[in-house]
Amino acid sequence: MSEEVKMPQMGESIAEGTIVKWLKQVGDSIKRDEPLFEISTDKVDAEIPAPTSGVLSEIKVKEGETVPVNTVVAVINGGAAKPGAAEGAKETAPKQEATEEPPTEEPKKAEAKREKEEPKKAEAQPPKEEPKKAEPQTPAQPEVAPVAAEPASKEEMRRTRSSPLVRKIAEEEGVDISLIEGTGIGGRVTKQDILSFIENRGATGKEVAPGKAAGAAETGATAAPAQPTAPAPQRATQPPRAPALAEAGPQPFAEGDRVEIEPMSAMRRRIAERMVESRHISAHVTSFMEIDFSKTAKLRDGLKGEFQRDGVKLTFMPFIIKAVIEGIKKWPIVNSSVWGDQVVYKKDINVGVAVALDWGLIVPVIRGADEKSLLGLARAVNDLGERARTKQLKPDEVQGGTFTITNPGIFGGWSGTPIINQPQVAILGVGAIKKRPVVIDDAIAIRQIGVLALSFDHRIIDGAIADQFLATLRDVIEAAEYTS
Repeated sequence: MSEEVKMPQMGESIAEGTIVKWLKQVGDSIKRDEPLFEISTDKVDAEIPAPTSGVLSEIKVKEGETVPVNTVVAVINGGAAKPGAAEGAKETAPKQEATEEPPTEEPKKAEAKREKEEPKKAEAQPPKEEPKKAEPQTPAQPEVAPVAAEPASKEEMRRTRSSPLVRKIAEEEGVDISLIEGTGIGGRVTKQDILSFIENRGATGKEVAPGKAAGAAETGATAAPAQPTAPAPQRATQPPRAPALAEAGPQPFAEGDRVEIEPMSAMRRRIAERMVESRHISAHVTSFMEIDFSKTAKLRDGLKGEFQRDGVKLTFMPFIIKAVIEGIKKWPIVNSSVWGDQVVYKKDINVGVAVALDWGLIVPVIRGADEKSLLGLARAVNDLGERARTKQLKPDEVQGGTFTITNPGIFGGWSGTPIINQPQVAILGVGAIKKRPVVIDDAIAIRQIGVLALSFDHRIIDGAIADQFLATLRDVIEAAEYTS
């Protein structure tokens, strides 16, 4: 018995997924829950396990292709049966039926019944000519067919170049998808493409139904707070930027140059689009503050053994998160977002911690970070980081962040100017924490020094507040006074 493998629904707002890599090939045996293929969605990259054990008999969607959720991507033959076994079963089935038929009298009864009904069928024949009366309608069919042929081909094109979510938006907004240049794999029209097209249409003075515009704003506020509506003048110039990622423009190399060209991965494209979008939406400013981690380093050294017994590696990150929580409690504007011309203050403190991957960057979120102990934060940082690297994160674990921390210092970087993770209004960059000579009371001393960089949205956060927020972090870290 065979079972279909479908593109999974990786979250309510996710309508499609891209097959990044097949981990098994046709003919390979596979066990239930063993990784079968890797997918990339708008939210997360993940390994998808096999729904059953057996032999992978067919792959229907190739690597690099994007398909709607619930699309059949492969077929697994149940058990350890080879594909030929199913055919053998089919051959034996008719033989069994043949041996079972003679003892039953039903075929004879059926034959007798058929003979009795033959005359009735013969009498019933004339009425069958009634469909011929419908022949006057057949001339109308040639007129309808050409008209129906064109929409059918357009619909086919829409389905191959867009997801169900995109088609729904197009239908609601009265947009012809064939007019939009897709930036997805194979020229697919993505959600961002159609939203940009609609926004640009409004910016260029083309008519948009007021009711639809209002409805879209309401939907954005309730269904997707992660993508707040930015002021119209700022986003009006955004649409040309997204296609720019796909339009190569003039060739940047000469014929004969030793170059190698490869397409961006789905994750790399998303990162590129979001970073450009964030720089365009927010008024980025970065403030730096030098902080003495010496007391925190001593505390960390003292707790390492205790945490290790619990199977948890203790880094500086949990201490920094604790300091950030204190800073947010004192300066809640840092934990907000902008919605049109309004500020939305978030009551929950959900801290995202950026994780560098070999194939890109992802930001898993520690929800309710203010409710966790130092051990709880350390455990969460370890767990989310490990599962991010092994593609085991769930979609809801990379959503809902209210503040983000990125740590370029892990590679030795002194500091940096991180880009805000929309729709948040601030992001903290952590530089390398190293022993450095500093002047204390007119004497040179060796201290564990690190530089924190806060990139913030100057639309709602002024430099004074940003520096006071950093000063709060400094006071907590230098005193090494952390709540349990």
